[in-house]
Amino acid sequence: MVGGTQNDDEAELMLQGQAEIWGHMLAFADSMALKCAVELRIADIIHSHGRPITLSQIATCIDSPSPDIVYLARIMRFLVHAKLFTAAAPPGGGETLYGLTPASKWLLRDGELSLAPMIIMENHPSLTAPWHCFAACVKEGGIAFEKAHNRQIWDFASGNPEFNKIFNEAMACTAKISIKAVMAAYKDGFGRIGSLVDVGGGTGGAVAEVVKAYPHIKGVNFDLPHVVATAPAYDGVSHVGGDMFESIPCADAIFMKWILHDWNDEDCIKILKNCRKAILEKTGKIIIVDAVIRPDGDDPFDKTRMVFDLVMMAHASHGKERTEIEWKRLLEEGGFPRYRIIQIPSLQVIIEAYPV
Repeated sequence: MVGGTQNDDEAELMLQGQAEIWGHMLAFADSMALKCAVELRIADIIHSHGRPITLSQIATCIDSPSPDIVYLARIMRFLVHAKLFTAAAPPGGGETLYGLTPASKWLLRDGELSLAPMIIMENHPSLTAPWHCFAACVKEGGIAFEKAHNRQIWDFASGNPEFNKIFNEAMACTAKISIKAVMAAYKDGFGRIGSLVDVGGGTGGAVAEVVKAYPHIKGVNFDLPHVVATAPAYDGVSHVGGDMFESIPCADAIFMKWILHDWNDEDCIKILKNCRKAILEKTGKIIIVDAVIRPDGDDPFDKTRMVFDLVMMAHASHGKERTEIEWKRLLEEGGFPRYRIIQIPSLQVIIEAYPV
């Protein structure tokens, strides 16, 4: 009897293990269905009606002369099961009504805060290809993106205007999300700053928000020339093209959002040393907005931070996410022996660091 129970328990565990492997194996379906929802603007269509609507109403608003409603129904069934949309029968009977959830509101293309551009970018074929090179990287070393495309992502973007636009839009949407969280939690951090350089600031959206809230600050958006070439004009912000590995414009403070995780430790130390040269020793500081991974953490973003470490393997030149111990060593070697971590309602945290 004991042997039978043990065998039953082992069989149950093996069955659970099989189910887990199937789930991991097909996890890409979540991303593909999410991308489909964004491309079809399903969340926007429902939102534009101001209430839950039927499948046929969604289909009518899709940009196509003859949408396949059977395919749409199957995709919506999956997205409802994933809790990205709601589905409910109307009280008086009739077609199922589909509505938004807190999650699907992040898919709104025209929403104040949206992850839709990031979804399009991360699921772009050019960015999914490097994931297939992980085993080769383990065996041979090297950079996954280079193995897939024979060049680094920055060179790829500069030579592909369409991809560069997708990339910049994705960075801009995450910048808006991050900067709102930063502004909410770092209210006193910008008060005494007269000038601020956003290193790797993309098209300038983040520093523009800071300057908008603190008009006394002179803002500089600093990025590669092909990036700032597409940047719109913002009051109080100047766009400067350059290379952060060569030099960084001088300012009272340096702001870097999701920059250092793109690079290996040696490159990060070079960037930090250039930041150190660009600020005053006694009053200057750097404001890093980046992730701090906690392998045993259990907050809503901890798993995503771990996933982003793999994203860095796929897309960056030896970039990685770091633990607090790794950040401490990096900052010390870069000339910033003193720091503090400020929690914000975001995937990232603020790491405020000083040269003395």
